[in-house]
Amino acid sequence: MQLRFKNLLYLFVVLALLSSCGGFEKIRKSSDVNYKLTKANEYYDKQDWQHANELYKELLPIMKSTRNYEALFYKYAYTFYYMKDYLDGSYYFKNFTEYFPTSKSAEECEFMSAVCLFKYAPKYTLDQSNTVKALEAMQSYTNRYPNSPRIKEANDLLDQSRKKLEMKQASAARLYFNIEKYKAAVVAYKSVMRNYPESPSSDLYQFMVVKASYKYARQSILSKQEERYANAISAYNELKDSYPNSKYLADAQKIYNDASIYIKKIRDEQHQ
Repeated sequence: MQLRFKNLLYLFVVLALLSSCGGFEKIRKSSDVNYKLTKANEYYDKQDWQHANELYKELLPIMKSTRNYEALFYKYAYTFYYMKDYLDGSYYFKNFTEYFPTSKSAEECEFMSAVCLFKYAPKYTLDQSNTVKALEAMQSYTNRYPNSPRIKEANDLLDQSRKKLEMKQASAARLYFNIEKYKAAVVAYKSVMRNYPESPSSDLYQFMVVKASYKYARQSILSKQEERYANAISAYNELKDSYPNSKYLADAQKIYNDASIYIKKIRDEQHQ
């Protein structure tokens, strides 16, 4: 009895799906534009983004220059967003602002275009080209609409984008350090500090300059060591002066002491 019930339930579900698909195909094949638009909007209201998207796509070229075109285009862009197709979503939101620059929804769509780019951008360990595009788009939005009610959210997304780019750069610097390319690590960490001067990790980056400079001196030929230990000491002094409360100062002090000892030893040997 239980097996029979399950079979009947399965058959009911299959018939319902087939009926649904058949109903959608009937709508698609209809030549009644207003009927198709009504059904597309019904799908949209029911959050059936895929079916709404397909119908809007067919209606776009037909309804161009009609009074319904703007609303149709607006909803079409949002179907991509809700389906998490952020690349197409960004494209159509941006197109909306170009097709309807005086629309009351133009500001919203410019914001959503940037949001889509932000969501499309991958995690910081991967290529960040799309994060750069998202940052540029959001910066353009904040410049254009400084008094927008969305400005706080826009600034939050800007901060998150900058953080991702900072993490990407810092990760590259750390990689140089880990593979013992200490000169490159020094350059890379200085670049991170230059590009993100307000970063809460600035003292860490400066500490890494101290460490990398010291290790670079250690692996250098004798004739270059004094100069390079001096660079490590200079980096330590900059850390101490710029970040007097840094938690990295104690470890940096040990490096400073070692570098000073090595410089004294080199000078003593030179005068023997």
